[in-house]
Amino acid sequence: METIRLNRSNLAEWKKKARPNVMALGCFDGLHHGHCAVIITAFQKANEKQVPLAVMSFFPHPKTVISNGKIHVHYLMPLAEKEAKLRKMGVDTFYIVEFDKDFAGLAPEQFVAQYLNGLGVVHAVAGFDFSYGARGAGNMDRLTSDSGGRIDVTKVAKVELRGEKISSSCIRERLLNGKVEELPNLLGQFYETRCEWNGERFILYPYYTLPGPGRYRVILKNLSGSVQTELTVLNDGTTLKCKDEIPFIGKLSIVWKKQIVEARKLQIS
Repeated sequence: METIRLNRSNLAEWKKKARPNVMALGCFDGLHHGHCAVIITAFQKANEKQVPLAVMSFFPHPKTVISNGKIHVHYLMPLAEKEAKLRKMGVDTFYIVEFDKDFAGLAPEQFVAQYLNGLGVVHAVAGFDFSYGARGAGNMDRLTSDSGGRIDVTKVAKVELRGEKISSSCIRERLLNGKVEELPNLLGQFYETRCEWNGERFILYPYYTLPGPGRYRVILKNLSGSVQTELTVLNDGTTLKCKDEIPFIGKLSIVWKKQIVEARKLQIS
């Protein structure tokens, strides 16, 4: 898989190199069941048309840029992890579009002409509520028209769990409320964060979000093995304390299994 960081200054060059492709569109933070439905659908369309599969994502999160930084987005995974998972899903090209004020101001027709037609898209796949262009005025119902009839469209229906749409927002809400045991039904796996343990403290890698304050049952793992233990997230939302001695040093993954005690029932600071 080729990863391409796309911006205004290099767009023209990548347009020259683009081949006909099927493209999945979205932010894809967390790559939950709803996102996977979009990418699997795009994979099937690419196979039908015998063209490569591309995914286009946007960074930083549009909400942060459009709000002038007033909205802080709790990311579920860094781009490197997203990249690794997309590679396993059979994606050929991963476009990461630099989302800035100028990009946000593009008219829907401009976005389609420059970033979809220009990059060889013959079929676009996205969720039913995907929007594009200034103020989100573009949607999947008008994309074929905006492309001058050059792009066919598949709109993927809402993926639900017990009547609730599976979304990055609902995952973030549960995570920040400590309900980590509910996340496998949305993500397809337990939520996992990566960090460094230097023998005294945990240093979380960027673009992960810790669960809300409280005590949790977790698995700590690295290449040499794994241990089950309990971690407490302190009220500052960034500091972790471990119940047991940790037999590892260096890079660790934390698999968040279950909240044991809520913050309000703990005397933590």
